[in-house]
Amino acid sequence: MINKQVQSPAKAVEDIFDGATVMIGGFGEAGSPIELIHALIDQGAKGLTVVSNNCGSGEVGLAALLKAQRVAKVVCSFPRTANSTVFPDLYHSGKIELELVPQGTLAERIRAGGAGIPAFFTPAAVGTPLAECKESRVFDGKEFVMERGLKADFALIKGKLADTHGNVVYNKTARNFGPIMAMGSKVAIVQVERVVEPGEIDPEIVVTPGIFTDRVVEVANPAHESALVAAGVCYP
Repeated sequence: MINKQVQSPAKAVEDIFDGATVMIGGFGEAGSPIELIHALIDQGAKGLTVVSNNCGSGEVGLAALLKAQRVAKVVCSFPRTANSTVFPDLYHSGKIELELVPQGTLAERIRAGGAGIPAFFTPAAVGTPLAECKESRVFDGKEFVMERGLKADFALIKGKLADTHGNVVYNKTARNFGPIMAMGSKVAIVQVERVVEPGEIDPEIVVTPGIFTDRVVEVANPAHESALVAAGVCYP
């Protein structure tokens, strides 16, 4: 039997190396793996490329990882959102690189990477600065821009429940990019509120099968980004 459970967030992220590409789940606060991100800050890896929907809020979670200047580049759709101050300061001072990607295109680039599709064509961004220097083609009289599939060395994901084989269930919107990031990464690391034995999860409700999951860590009482920001918490 393969047991994919690890004992702590620190153990789960211990081999993330300098310069790695890391996908981080989350749609704003929903699905943000705070404990895994904080463990990565403590671990010390730097020069990272982070693929995420946004750049975090306040000075916790993803924003804290940026503030620690461990990230060289972000690939995301919404670099500046409510309570987002860390990224704008880093970007305007030239300390971080940004690749801006429309949200639907970002999701499809990750999905394509996980499915082994090197590139695809989309009408999104045609005629905008985001299409500059990219190949375009006309299909049925309409212009499309070529986008490359995205892959990562690691993915940090938040689920609700998992078994020791790595089968994962999510909590509603917190699911967001998790399933495709698990597919698009070499090592998918998932934090969940509870880890159970194989057979305790109805296979009909499994969203991410264990074949796409490499490590599972139980975080029984995960932090909520909005609560930390409201309390003025800064990490570390």
